Amino acid sequence: MSASDKVVLLTGATGFIGRHAVEPLRARGYEIHAVSTKGSPADMPGVQFHQGNLLEPGTAKRVLAAIKPSHLLHLAWYVVPGKLITSPENYEWVRASMELVQEFAAAGGKRVTSCGSGYEYDWRYGFCNEQLTAQVPNTVYGACKQALNLMTENFATTANLSSAWGRVFFLYGPHEHPQRLVSSIILSMLRGEPAKSSHGRQIRDYMHVQDVADGLVALLDSELRGTVNVSSGRATQIRDIVLTLGSLLGRPELVQLGALPARANDAPMVVGDNAKIMAELGWQPKFELESGLAHTIDWWKAQASQSR
Repeated sequence: MSASDKVVLLTGATGFIGRHAVEPLRARGYEIHAVSTKGSPADMPGVQFHQGNLLEPGTAKRVLAAIKPSHLLHLAWYVVPGKLITSPENYEWVRASMELVQEFAAAGGKRVTSCGSGYEYDWRYGFCNEQLTAQVPNTVYGACKQALNLMTENFATTANLSSAWGRVFFLYGPHEHPQRLVSSIILSMLRGEPAKSSHGRQIRDYMHVQDVADGLVALLDSELRGTVNVSSGRATQIRDIVLTLGSLLGRPELVQLGALPARANDAPMVVGDNAKIMAELGWQPKFELESGLAHTIDWWKAQASQSR
């Protein structure tokens, strides 16, 4: 496929992962188009924005007819912290996403990669493998992601569409919502306030958002089909993340482990097996935990200095 044939519609372009997908897409020779209800952000040059709300029926058809993209990287979803797990907006995104994929195929699109979630797995197993771990989501968010995966996969088969589903787990980095774990700890310490967390013994698979975006773009730019974990494969205790942040910021005395209650049904371990993406695509994350957290701290410090 020549560079002129690589035209991508990137949904969720102004979101946490979407912003970090722009550079890897550009590096792989894509002409990048995006949909937004707010117009073109000043800090995203080189991306051609189209006005529209994908939740409104008919928007996908109009935008895709104008772009006629060869590729679709679908990242848009409802992701408000504290609400996304149970929100009825999840059902709306299943409907809108299927409309988008169907209209993409009708417009001549060839390859779609969508962003799934580790919430699709049964967390009682701890280690999440695409083929071996049961997929029994216990949240509205996880169930809707799983439903869209099955619907997209079956539609792609009948429509002769190349399709992949990238499951991401826990992430952090620049542009993260300030109420999420890593950003909230950093911001508390920068203000000189207590950095509160739960006991932190939960084991999770955390990855820098740039690595997540790079992995999803690598998947899009390949011929690999089906479900693929885009994860670090590393088991990290949350307490180690919090303590590392305290050390890097020079404020370990502000760390208050156990100051917040842990969820009653919190899974002790959730880690994604990344052997498939590493073997099939030769991809692996570039950031180690400490370097990734240091990079994130530097970004938040820059944000703080600009707001003064």
